[in-house]
Amino acid sequence: MKADAFALRLLIVIQLLSMGAMEMSGPFWPLQIQALSGGDDPRVIALLSSAVYAGPMIAAMLLTPLWGRLGDRTGHKPMILRALLALALCQGLAGVISNPWGLVGVRIAQGALAGFLAAAQAYALYWCTPTSRGRTLAHLQSVTAIGSLLGPVLGGWLMDSAGFAVLCFSATGICVACAMVSAWLPADPARARTAKHQGTSASPLPRRWLGGILLIIVLVQAAKIMPQPFYALYVAEVLTAPSWIIGATYGASALTLALSAPLWGRLFDRLQPAQTLKVIERVTWLCAATLAATALVGQWPAFMATRLVWGVWQGALLPVAYMLIATTVSHQQQGFAMGLGNSAAKAGALLGTVVGGVAMATVGLHHAFWFVASAYLCAALFIGLVRRYHSASASFVSANPTHNA
Repeated sequence: MKADAFALRLLIVIQLLSMGAMEMSGPFWPLQIQALSGGDDPRVIALLSSAVYAGPMIAAMLLTPLWGRLGDRTGHKPMILRALLALALCQGLAGVISNPWGLVGVRIAQGALAGFLAAAQAYALYWCTPTSRGRTLAHLQSVTAIGSLLGPVLGGWLMDSAGFAVLCFSATGICVACAMVSAWLPADPARARTAKHQGTSASPLPRRWLGGILLIIVLVQAAKIMPQPFYALYVAEVLTAPSWIIGATYGASALTLALSAPLWGRLFDRLQPAQTLKVIERVTWLCAATLAATALVGQWPAFMATRLVWGVWQGALLPVAYMLIATTVSHQQQGFAMGLGNSAAKAGALLGTVVGGVAMATVGLHHAFWFVASAYLCAALFIGLVRRYHSASASFVSANPTHNA
């Protein structure tokens, strides 16, 4: 267990630093597109500014499961090293490229070559015990949230003080340092995976369960990302709040997510999958109610309170869905399964971004958050269907033990 604890702690540090490095440039890609475009048509700039975010998400959605499958065959430590070096290379190229189309191409290559999160999750699942999966994945989700919170702050300071190129080179340096540190991670050879876990975990759940969990991830991630296209405008124009309130309220949910996720993980480690789904369903209903309250409040202090509460509920959704995926497949397929989960999250993010833009255009800023509440309502109803279907299937198998013989 000493080697296990060392591997997980070191992985958490690597994920915190690397995700923070990746988020440093997150808000500033459109500004760099605009700077490199010069006097280009504003419509072209708008197109490129959208593509610089959507392109890598689509590439990652398509290719992450393939990197995960390769990790299942070779071990996930090499995939972590590969992803970190790919991130470092792409960030470095982004700092020197002088063409906006080339910048979009570098971003797409980054999405295609990375796959770090799925590799880290599969590696962590190898080293943790079956009874601590929820806690482990929740800790990784927490440090990802912290990195997403702190990275843009550091990136903004570097952008103002030294420029976009230095920002990218700083991210490159952090990723290279993380790659060097990851060389100290204990290896997880693919051949050892079966022996290590043989007889230590429950039988995998029916494969049809996996499709349901992936759709749940799409729905809850879509609802989570949906406010992004209109969030800043909503706080500024509807709540008439200053810019610092925009940042503070946006980061509030990330803070409570980071604090609550390990606690949720500890709870779910003690529950069976069917019980876990029941809790997730209730949490999703609470998300819908919280976002309805967000849509109703008219002052920023109350808005801040709903954001803090929403972050608490968020800690019980995505990392727990990944845990349910981990129980669905054999240990030899964890990388591929985590890749599918991350692809589903990317698909949900794309869907949420599109629907959020449609909400802003059709119902206006004042009512846009009702779209988000409705999205959580749909997700809760679907989770209920999956849970009831799984319960009915389990009852049928129990009553007919020779059905699948």
